[in-house]
Amino acid sequence: MAVSAQLQSYILEVLKPLAPVAKRMFSGTGLFAGGVMFGLLVRDTMFFRVDDRTRGRFENAGSAPFSYTRRGRKVNLGSYYAVPEDLLDRPDELLGWARDAVAAAHVAARKGR
Repeated sequence: MAVSAQLQSYILEVLKPLAPVAKRMFSGTGLFAGGVMFGLLVRDTMFFRVDDRTRGRFENAGSAPFSYTRRGRKVNLGSYYAVPEDLLDRPDELLGWARDAVAAAHVAARKGR
C-alpha cells in the first residue's frame, strides 16, 4: 500500500529544516537529507535510520524494525525502526529524532565507503 499524500506532506513540512527530499521507492517513499537516506514512509508508517546510539530509544518506545515479506519469508531490516506514532503529535521532538536519523545515516554511509 502506498503512502498517503496527506501524511507525506505533513512529514515533509515538519522536517522542513532538514531540507528533506522524498523519492518514490517500491511501495513507499525514501526520505533523504544531505545526500543520505534517513527515513522511509511505507504503508503510512514512518521509519528512521538507527544506529547503536539511537536503537535503544526506539526499542524502549516499543518500536519494531522495518520488515517485509519476500518469497514467503519475513525479512527484518534492523537499520530502520518505526517512529513511535505519538511523535507525530510532537513536531519538535519528531524533528530531533529525524536529526539523529540523519546523523546515523551519515555514519553508516562513511562506514560503507
